[in-house]
Amino acid sequence: MQIINGKAIADEIGESLTLEVLRIKKEHQLVPTLAVILVGDDPASAIYVDRKVRKGVQVGINVLQYRFPASISSDEVIATIDSLNRDDNVHGILIQLPLPQHLDQYIITNRISFAKDVDGFTTHNIGLLHSWRDSLEPCTPQGVMILLQNALGNSIAGSKAVVIGRSTIVGRPLGALLLKHDCTVVMTHSRSRNVMEEAKSADILVSAMGRPQMIDASWIKKGSCVIDVGITRIGSKIYGDVNFQSASEVAKYITPVPGGVGPMTVICMLRNTVKACLQQIR
Repeated sequence: MQIINGKAIADEIGESLTLEVLRIKKEHQLVPTLAVILVGDDPASAIYVDRKVRKGVQVGINVLQYRFPASISSDEVIATIDSLNRDDNVHGILIQLPLPQHLDQYIITNRISFAKDVDGFTTHNIGLLHSWRDSLEPCTPQGVMILLQNALGNSIAGSKAVVIGRSTIVGRPLGALLLKHDCTVVMTHSRSRNVMEEAKSADILVSAMGRPQMIDASWIKKGSCVIDVGITRIGSKIYGDVNFQSASEVAKYITPVPGGVGPMTVICMLRNTVKACLQQIR
């Protein structure tokens, strides 16, 4: 069994991003700039934003923060996004989710210019993704693909991939990326039948359902690759969907929680920011 070290891989990508940012600064006399919008005072969201800001600064990206009270109106948020869309010095825009209930996530997200949508959540970028055209890909699925390619290389083609969870943030875009890389893809969700049997047949098993420790060795095909996207905080501890100790007995490759997919999500968002910057200055 080999542990897929997402933190180490993310650090390697971060080093290459740092060099790319330095090159952009030297050749184009500008700094890739990311605007992060946080609405409300959700502690977890604040932690995620702080983590993104720190990592962005570490690789040399300029990060602007816009923090608003939960009571802010939709028109005020949209006005901020419109202003950032028009600002040529801002190359990426990110809205930390979830938003307060009175704000329509679909409307707010789709107000971002697709060229600056570093989360890859706009309908335009989702359409490009499912058309297998170049786009700013959603960060977690993008990170999962990098981990898979790091572990499996070209042998990913032809593999049966089972994805548990059909969210617009992870499951559905990941399915499109796996198909693009010539996998045979089975999407399962809360209404699926025989999910355990499907999982047992997978060469690649990706779980993104948010049910801590649910998947053990009995769900996993011997010699398969298991990617745990799930993250649940219970007290002071963080758990994935997969019982790591049990799964490790049969899986050939496996990601830990924490230290697996999480660091990849952040670094892929910064990767998208640099990509967006380059596309806008060409």
